[in-house]
Amino acid sequence: MPAVPAAGQGDSHAASTAGPLSASDNKAEAPQRPPVSPHGGIGRVAALRTAASAIISAWEAPDREGLDDAVAALRAVLAAKPGRPSRDPSVARQPRSGTKQELVLALLRRDDGATIAQVVEATSWQQHTVRGFLAGLKRKGITVEVLERIRQVGPNKQGAKGSYSIYRITAAAPVEAG
Repeated sequence: MPAVPAAGQGDSHAASTAGPLSASDNKAEAPQRPPVSPHGGIGRVAALRTAASAIISAWEAPDREGLDDAVAALRAVLAAKPGRPSRDPSVARQPRSGTKQELVLALLRRDDGATIAQVVEATSWQQHTVRGFLAGLKRKGITVEVLERIRQVGPNKQGAKGSYSIYRITAAAPVEAG
């Protein structure tokens, strides 16, 4: 009994592909308009796809007409460096406005300060995130002082739920949150 070759053993890849193309499959070969980036023009990914499909089309052409132009277009897309324009390092960077960090700093600058619970309510952060943010302010040179510690005492003179501290940024602190 003759052995049937497994996939990839002796048979060509063409034999394992699906049958002939239907009329609906021909639509994929029709030239398509490249997707437009919301930032204007076509985006880098769309340009790469367009260049790659141009190379494939030129490669499959009988005389490979236009292959050099397609490869040159692909190289041009790959050589273009995407990204933001460089900024002047001598100019101080302005912090973004409307951020949660800015909101926390505004709460901490109030005369009566803010508790962790107030910051959690204002930002939807977890308590450990607020504590980490307060610790990070110290690394940035912003001093956070404890105005008052309210300790609720429960049974056996243990700290009970409802205990909290009020924090405030000292007046001499820099304003950048960055």
